[in-house]
Amino acid sequence: MKSILPLTFALLLSAAGAQTVDLRILETTDLHTAALGYDYYQDKATGEYGLEYTATLIKQARDEKVNTLLYDNGDLIQGNPLGDYVARVNPLPAGTMHPMHAAMATLHYDGGNLGNHEFNYGLPFLQQVVAAAPMPIVSANTYTEDGDGNPANDKNAFTPYLIQRKLVRDTYGRPYYINVGIIGFLPPQIVQWDKTNLDGKLTTRDIVETARKFVPEMKAKGADVIVAIAHTGIAADYQPGQENAATELTKVDGIDVVLSGHSHQVFPGPVYKSIPGADITNGTINGKPTVMAGFWGNDLGIVDLTLTRKGNRWAISSGKASVRPIWDAAAKKNLVTPDPQIAAAVKAAHEGTLAYVRGKVADLTTPINSYWALVQDDPSVQLVSNAQTAYVKNALSTTEYKDLPVLSAAAPFKAGGRAGPSYYTDIPAGTLAIKNVADLYVYPNTVQAVVVTGAQVQEWLERSAGQFKQIDPAKTEPQVLVDDSFPTYNFDIIDGVTYEIDVTQPSRYNSKGEVVAPDAHRVKNLMFGGKPIDPAAKFVVATNNYRASGGGSFPGLDGKNIVLAAPDETRQALIGYFNQQKTINPTADGNWKLTPIPGVTLLYVSSPTAQKYRPANATLIKTRDDGFAEYTIKF
Repeated sequence: MKSILPLTFALLLSAAGAQTVDLRILETTDLHTAALGYDYYQDKATGEYGLEYTATLIKQARDEKVNTLLYDNGDLIQGNPLGDYVARVNPLPAGTMHPMHAAMATLHYDGGNLGNHEFNYGLPFLQQVVAAAPMPIVSANTYTEDGDGNPANDKNAFTPYLIQRKLVRDTYGRPYYINVGIIGFLPPQIVQWDKTNLDGKLTTRDIVETARKFVPEMKAKGADVIVAIAHTGIAADYQPGQENAATELTKVDGIDVVLSGHSHQVFPGPVYKSIPGADITNGTINGKPTVMAGFWGNDLGIVDLTLTRKGNRWAISSGKASVRPIWDAAAKKNLVTPDPQIAAAVKAAHEGTLAYVRGKVADLTTPINSYWALVQDDPSVQLVSNAQTAYVKNALSTTEYKDLPVLSAAAPFKAGGRAGPSYYTDIPAGTLAIKNVADLYVYPNTVQAVVVTGAQVQEWLERSAGQFKQIDPAKTEPQVLVDDSFPTYNFDIIDGVTYEIDVTQPSRYNSKGEVVAPDAHRVKNLMFGGKPIDPAAKFVVATNNYRASGGGSFPGLDGKNIVLAAPDETRQALIGYFNQQKTINPTADGNWKLTPIPGVTLLYVSSPTAQKYRPANATLIKTRDDGFAEYTIKF
């Protein structure tokens, strides 16, 4: 007993002095109204995404740790027909909780941030949604536009940050309070992307500048841990005003954790292995735990921190991040079962959405799909252009622009990529319904038109042609054609002219819309009316509010040459066009093509289903573990 008592006493003393807390922070991001694993465009259930599945992961993760916090990182209320239904078709009554928030209330979120798509339905609707939210919402770099030209007295449009006093238990079960500070950020480009909704109402500030302003305040007010809920992507470099600034946020003194989003990617993950300072094994950037949890609820982000007591404050002694998926892509099966509480919370909105999307618009004579939209002129894009052209011609018929030729720019929104092998338009012949219109045009953009010159049409297409990698005409082995880092919604096809794209040339523009190869011209034989386009001639181009206001950094598009800012959404223009046509026979007019490269084999990635519609010069090679299929194309 003499040898045991001193040891026991020593252990008790040690335990009494140890003050260590394990804190787990959970993230969802870019849910885009995917409460359920339901594809409203195909009108069928899917297990590849949905908060109802993420909810199960959330509950499992909570069961593993005593102390957990849960935050959402924005782009919550827009993204599929359910979002449209409660915003536009059957608008939420004032004071009513948004269906996504009703679902999240069952999970007891501790807070949320705003993303760029929150503003797509206008500021009044967003303010109404935030006012009825079941958890606090923060957004630090959005300000109310007061019109006095003095940014020093601008007021935040939303709560910039909060310090939440949280009861936690240490490793021995003893209770303590920890002050957790949360601060929200979003891309400052929202005022450009949603100019129609925000002009004169809202201004934004640089993400990092805003962090450096508010984080010291948060520290001074007693925040032990500061979590940046940042709807911004991870990038290798940084410039003020940048869209993707999560990496730079990790360098801001006082920020302890960065919850990233916006890019629909996963961190820690191999796509970011080359980012300076990134440790994809431990989930840190510049030593700070950082996570990005995919999109549509397909992943749950997890940050695990160990805090130790130092005097009267807590400090992080270690931290790491990880991501848990809901879907096994290789085995094509769910890793968890759905939480029934989520379906119950959104039942009325879901049923209303189904009734809405099943409404008939017209008759469709042949199928429409987008499996090959990146390599050949495609009916899914052609139909959008036809509708835009008809709408703009009618809208400008009594204006000074009535005699200008109308072109139309449209892009294949659903073309696989990061969203997976099922993310393609695939509409069967028969009844064309509202759900199919939403499938053709997934965003709630409005119709706009700009006046440009023939030279600007050329440059517009050059920027669009950045969709492709440069191909070496001397190589005989297969070469990957599509640059996956280039968003397909920036691959504008301009109808009303004819042209070729020569992918043996380097891209004239980089991802920022800067000319990097001034001698390069991928766009060849650009013709209007069967003749080379006149660089000085003027054209009206039908497009959308995102592009016309500068979205995608296209040359000559900055919002200053808009001649039509229509109140109608592009989808409404499509519905009107289809109603007028009554019977739709979708065909592409073949106004563009890739310049043939004799002897070269191109490697193109699409869905396995694309085999049914493949062009004569394409061959299926294999179906990959990730669900995509590889095809070769020869000229």
